[in-house]
Amino acid sequence: MEDPMHAAVVEQFGRVPTWRQFPEPVAAEAEVVVEVVATGLHPRVRSQAAGSHYTSEGSLPLVPGVDAVGRFPDGSLRYFVASSETRGTMAERVAADPRASVVLPDGADPVAVAAGANPVMSSWVALRRRIDLASGARVLVLGATGASGRAAVQVAKHLGASSVVASGRDTTRLAALGDLGADILVALDDPASVGRAAADVDVVVDYVWGRPASDVMRALVTARTDRGRRLDWIAIGSTAGQDAPIPSAALRASGLTIVGSGQGSVGRDAFVTELPGIVEAIAAGTVAVDAQVASFTDVSTLWADADAPGTGRLVFTTADR
Repeated sequence: MEDPMHAAVVEQFGRVPTWRQFPEPVAAEAEVVVEVVATGLHPRVRSQAAGSHYTSEGSLPLVPGVDAVGRFPDGSLRYFVASSETRGTMAERVAADPRASVVLPDGADPVAVAAGANPVMSSWVALRRRIDLASGARVLVLGATGASGRAAVQVAKHLGASSVVASGRDTTRLAALGDLGADILVALDDPASVGRAAADVDVVVDYVWGRPASDVMRALVTARTDRGRRLDWIAIGSTAGQDAPIPSAALRASGLTIVGSGQGSVGRDAFVTELPGIVEAIAAGTVAVDAQVASFTDVSTLWADADAPGTGRLVFTTADR
């Protein structure tokens, strides 16, 4: 008889999940039950567990987790995206749709894929699906010192950018981005300097939003050599605030176009279509990923400390991975 299943369970929004017994998943039509091998604690998972993500259904209890690497019934090891917002991947087993999965290449590290696919996906999908990224485009990454921003620097270069300006708050992490492909490094707390350094970029990948984004937007538009040249600003994250006071003059007096990228603006099928390229880039080391590994049984203890400055993305694994 199989041991009772355990999962990280959120009983109340705002409290850390606990590792406890939980009912077995039941596969719906077109789904299969997957043995979870590794799953990342992404910011998206934190907001899911807090009930604050814009896709939250407000239902409790819930098992957080939006993606994972797992063993499918056919024996294949795959990266997959969760089918349910309330029965996520932080469990020993989960129901998943094989159509939203990709087989890992031989030799791929499940932990690296679990750590990297979500942060890599944010910029990859934005640049591939929300704008028409021209070969040789110049890109500014705002919030480049976080895991997603760090990945965005590498993704932009991988997808054909000729130059990348990286801007962030953490000076130590910022300095390291030159080794990952960033051509210009500039502190985010100096909007005027960011504007001058990125005056003629074609694309902004924005993970910060809030007041810093609007300050950079104003400075960048003012500094442009050709204000009529199109500038695609992609809002992906909001680490500096949910609201940004957008200067209307920047929209009227320049080629600035603002779009968002995320669940809703990009359909599920589009995300799934990009999975093979994302997983291959991580597996091949084209996009470098930092990860720290922990056991599911330590989820309550480690939840609050994950992703502290200077650490890699926390990945929870099963004992027999």
